[in-house]
Amino acid sequence: MPPSAARIWIATRKGIFLAIRASPRADWQIEGPGLPGYEVYHVAADPDRPEHAYAVANHPVWGNHVFHTTDSGGAWTLTPAAMPSGREVRGFWHMAVGPEEAGGRRWYLGVDPGGLLVTRDPTGDWSLVGGLEDEPTRSKWQVARGGMPLHSIQIDPHQAARIYVAISAGGCYRSEDGGASWKPINDGIRAEYLADPASAAGHNPHALRLHPANPDRLYRQDHCGVYRSDDRGDSWIEITGTLPSEFGYALGLDPSDPDRAWVIPEESSHMRCVCEARLRVYETSDAGGSWVARTLGLPQRHAYVSVLRDALAVGEGGLALGTTTGQAYWSSDGLSWEDLPGLFPTVLAVAVVRP
Repeated sequence: MPPSAARIWIATRKGIFLAIRASPRADWQIEGPGLPGYEVYHVAADPDRPEHAYAVANHPVWGNHVFHTTDSGGAWTLTPAAMPSGREVRGFWHMAVGPEEAGGRRWYLGVDPGGLLVTRDPTGDWSLVGGLEDEPTRSKWQVARGGMPLHSIQIDPHQAARIYVAISAGGCYRSEDGGASWKPINDGIRAEYLADPASAAGHNPHALRLHPANPDRLYRQDHCGVYRSDDRGDSWIEITGTLPSEFGYALGLDPSDPDRAWVIPEESSHMRCVCEARLRVYETSDAGGSWVARTLGLPQRHAYVSVLRDALAVGEGGLALGTTTGQAYWSSDGLSWEDLPGLFPTVLAVAVVRP
């Protein structure tokens, strides 16, 4: 990933920002905040029109919304995304878009508690994916510390009907029929916190990622370790290995190399900050067989920060990350990092989009 121009959405507890660098030697420019006062949990860029993006936003007074921009954040428009009447909703969490298919792309929105919406037009009406509502193992789901959000949505780029989701604390699921039915895919995941650690459901995945170049391969960061699957989630191999902790949230994949991934371990579920107060991004280049700490440009003393599940992103030209204490960093190669100007509100998510 050679140095290049870059555009990074930075979603925070008090609005959304856009960091722009016109060339490798240019200064970073920060635009925003858009949606001031909203907690922006996630931002999804339109793969066909990089100036279009959708912000998944929540407000303690005004409620849960999806906003749309057509001019890279110059203006934001409220969309009518909403849960069906009578269905409880505590928050919108995550948005994802599928591949091109007859009738256009499908967009998905994950909500708390454990729900999934779908639409062909993210500026229009949404419908509930009913198969997940009726999933037989749903009775085993439980509210975790942060609620019960559906926080990760992954779609097979070659088979639009194959969808993966992660729910805390419910587990990871796969659908082969566009959401009409689902299969729990948690075999081989340690879950010492469950009364029945071998249970098919009730797990607490922190992040789930599918590799676009090899969609049979999945990675997940769970409450108890990091895992890889080479068979679409039917089985999992633990790859925590030499990482300083099994606990963490952030997980990123190199879109051109199925064996290359990054995680940011944290001390524990009780002390949610990076291990030894050193912000280290751990990289594997052999599918989890080994890990190397990448520290160049990152604080290595008194860094009592956390990096949330969507606050590490890989995209065209490099990687971005943001911390709970408002720092943001960029790497064009995954080996060294530079800090972006400014001190942001708590960073909830970042997204690297086409310059």
